[in-house]
Amino acid sequence: MRVIVVGAGALGTMHAWHAVERGHHVVHLEREEQARGASVRNFGLVWVGGRSVGPELDMALRARQLWQEIAEQVPGVGFRPGGSLTVLRSAAEYAVAAEVAARSDAALRGWELLDPEETRKANPALRGDGLLGALWSPHDARVEPRTAQRALQDHLRASGRYTFLGGREVREVVGERAVRDDRGELHSGDAVVLCTGAWLGGLVRELAPQLPVRRVRLQMMQTEPLGEDLPTSVADGDSFRYYPAYAGGALDALNAVQPQHETAAEHRMQLLMVQRADGTLTIGDTHEYDQPFGFDVVEEPYRYLAGLAEDLLGRPLPPVRRRWAGVYAQCLDPALVVHRERVREGVWIVTGPGGRGMTGSPAIGETTANELEW
Repeated sequence: MRVIVVGAGALGTMHAWHAVERGHHVVHLEREEQARGASVRNFGLVWVGGRSVGPELDMALRARQLWQEIAEQVPGVGFRPGGSLTVLRSAAEYAVAAEVAARSDAALRGWELLDPEETRKANPALRGDGLLGALWSPHDARVEPRTAQRALQDHLRASGRYTFLGGREVREVVGERAVRDDRGELHSGDAVVLCTGAWLGGLVRELAPQLPVRRVRLQMMQTEPLGEDLPTSVADGDSFRYYPAYAGGALDALNAVQPQHETAAEHRMQLLMVQRADGTLTIGDTHEYDQPFGFDVVEEPYRYLAGLAEDLLGRPLPPVRRRWAGVYAQCLDPALVVHRERVREGVWIVTGPGGRGMTGSPAIGETTANELEW
């Protein structure tokens, strides 16, 4: 087959990967010279632990397996297993962790409730006071978001069946299984897959005017190198409020007796802290849903996150190297991992993984390939 993939973020690149792996030819179009959206503006987390039981968790576990297999062929994706710790600093947070660690699906997730000594053994960089323990998620991992897509593209080029065309905005779908770009060139194939991320206007709106997804904006930052190893990814107790796996009586009690800090509540925040391969830290994040989004980055959330990170590390953070905002597309139905829709004969849109795009892209691409019988 000849497959036309539009969009070179994580989702589009993984669709190209699976097509080439199955012996097909791929023409890969990207409106920027390289992807510049949420796929490069994220933590690089392969985040399994907090996913809801059922299709979402199945997707995350399969994606985790695929990331590891892909990294054996393409070391440049920067895959590192590592796991994650959700640190506990109050009795109410500890109760949530204890409740979920005792559930029947905890073994599938690999969850384990750690005491303070075990927490610091798993991550000696956590020297701050007040730790009551942590929820350990061993399946969580990291990849390098700023370089993973390019490393995958370089590998695919070596197959001789992959062509990447950057700086090509697709303007129209022509008949069946063909698109025309903004240079007037026609690209025809046996299947067209549009993985356009948060770009929901223009051609996407024309093809799917009632697309059931929304755009979400977030802010993050990256420090200079920490100067020591942060062997696990780190989340704070506010993460319990945002991931479906933690729902239950203990979470209800947490929300009742321990409201979020005013800044965290206003910006819908949790602390996530991930060390990059170069030793720097990526720290975030916020969530903004009401459009039009602001065009500036707000400083108050950064100060709040930096303070939390310093409390956990028991030391000052390195200087901040960069700050940024990003936007991703999220399904309106939280039960859906992704929205996959045939909009014309031979033409599909795949979008809306939300904050699960980096985690789930290998499994989402595989599912598309299976459903389309590539």
